[in-house]
Amino acid sequence: MSDSLETKTLQDRLDRLQELTEFTENCKKQLNDIFESLGWSPDYKQEAVEQCPYDPDHIVPVRSMEKHKASCRLRKMGYSAEEQAEMNDPSVCYENTSVRSFIMDKSTQHQVILQARSAAPLMRMEGVFWQGQYSGQPVDVPQNHKRTLCDLTVADRLALYDHVVGVLGQQRDAASTSNEDLYVDLVSKLQKDDKQNEPKTHLELMAEMRDYKRRRQSYRAKNVHITKKSYTEVIREVINVHSDELARQWREEENEEESTRSEHSSHRRRLDERRSASSESHHSHSRGHRSRERSQDRESKKKRKKRERDSRSPSDHHHDRKKKKKKRKEEKEK
Repeated sequence: MSDSLETKTLQDRLDRLQELTEFTENCKKQLNDIFESLGWSPDYKQEAVEQCPYDPDHIVPVRSMEKHKASCRLRKMGYSAEEQAEMNDPSVCYENTSVRSFIMDKSTQHQVILQARSAAPLMRMEGVFWQGQYSGQPVDVPQNHKRTLCDLTVADRLALYDHVVGVLGQQRDAASTSNEDLYVDLVSKLQKDDKQNEPKTHLELMAEMRDYKRRRQSYRAKNVHITKKSYTEVIREVINVHSDELARQWREEENEEESTRSEHSSHRRRLDERRSASSESHHSHSRGHRSRERSQDRESKKKRKKRERDSRSPSDHHHDRKKKKKKRKEEKEK
């Protein structure tokens, strides 16, 4: 009894294993068909990917992460795809040359602007940038010319230019001093040291004094017109500048008022001339009209008399002549 049960369970397990094997084979066949239709390979190995530091939703392969980070950073800063396409990396042009370059970051840019702002005067002065012309908030480093003009003021750009020129100048001086040590003429140096032990002549003393004066003049402060003046003198100059500006504005307003008054007077004169001309033309027109009416009346009277004479008969004319003769005789007799 037990042997029959064991054989039955064993047979059931074998049948179930056969079914599972057929099912897996069928699934593999279906997957292979799908791969063949799509042109894929079942031996594909997934490439390693990383998460973008600027956007956590971006999962990018490791081989293209640097390129993606540069593009994503510019996109986060507000640069469009067209602006990114116009940008070029100039570092390739300076790889095998002696041209020095300087990379500016956001913190360095802000520190340079703050230093220039603290050194600037508090109030507006002619020929000098004052503190109100510098940016107070840190901005991203511009990546093209348009952003440089929009995000940075004229004073900011000048301060950054002076900083970059100063840093590169220091690097150039350091490189030149390090190279000069390789070309030191030891013989001339020893001879010079020997000569220094001897007393100096009058011409050498004069040359040293001349060089000393030149050096003092060259190291003199460039802004001596500000540093050597007291607070009262600086405030007096500021007041004079504002007074000159107010006087200039006052003169401009007076000139504008005079021009407006002259324009009004000329306009009034033109109106008066137009009125006088119109009145004269009206009077002349009325006189001409009256003279034309008189001439027309005279002509109409003449025409009427002529028509009356033409309408009479010859006998009437003869009778009228007799009356006139008789009337003249009576007048003579009287």
